[in-house]
Amino acid sequence: MSLWQRRLGGAIAIAAVGAAAVGMSGSPRTRVTRGECRAVNGAQVCAWAEESNNALRSFGVTVPIQAIQNAPEDGPMVWPPVPAATIPLPEVVRVSTGFDNLTVYWEPHGHPPGPFLAPHFDFHFNSISTADIAAIDCADLAKPSRTAARYELPDVAIPDMGTLIGLCVPGMGMHSLLSSDLHSSTTFLKTMVLGYYHARPIFVEPMITRATLLERRSFTLSVPQVPDEPVGMHAPGGFRADYDRNAQSYRFVFTTPTDGTR
Repeated sequence: MSLWQRRLGGAIAIAAVGAAAVGMSGSPRTRVTRGECRAVNGAQVCAWAEESNNALRSFGVTVPIQAIQNAPEDGPMVWPPVPAATIPLPEVVRVSTGFDNLTVYWEPHGHPPGPFLAPHFDFHFNSISTADIAAIDCADLAKPSRTAARYELPDVAIPDMGTLIGLCVPGMGMHSLLSSDLHSSTTFLKTMVLGYYHARPIFVEPMITRATLLERRSFTLSVPQVPDEPVGMHAPGGFRADYDRNAQSYRFVFTTPTDGTR
């Protein structure tokens, strides 16, 4: 029995209270727990969790294409960045995986380093509470002793701001990037970022350009194994963005580590 399945035993009873569950594919053993929604650029982005045979199978959010289309093309530079929305994840997700909430950021001009200077969205799936996120001031410069394979945790010089150690942003944390993206001579399209603070992992982040999302095509991103996960946090096994042309929306799906997606 997987760790997700063992932890889920206590989670199901909690998640059932006040949760709306619906069957899928005609199977009484598969259900979706609908979570909370928040407005992003005039559209409702909604969290959910899918369980099968009393085990968490996947979790994520539904993102209407309207939220992407309506993103303003310009805006003032605000430091630290302010999320467009903070969305609590369903209780079954918090208990089973340790992931607590999603913060959505719109970067109309992108941000340094160079390969990421393209309009894009940051979808931070955080394993710490909103209060702990707000307390991140980047005064702690400690980096983890190990990062994921093929990832780096760079120090980045920002004009008029100094050097961000570990690319630490207040209210977010440090950002670990794929080496191939960090040192690329071309602008990125989509990537998976890993977040840290107090030398421990705190988020996974699909970072995706607006142009990529406006293609209205499904795609996948790899989620690496995260060394030294704190007790209670279990990184997903994989990520995919499924585009539904009828619903005109994406379904961002994090799968469990036990379904062979890693």
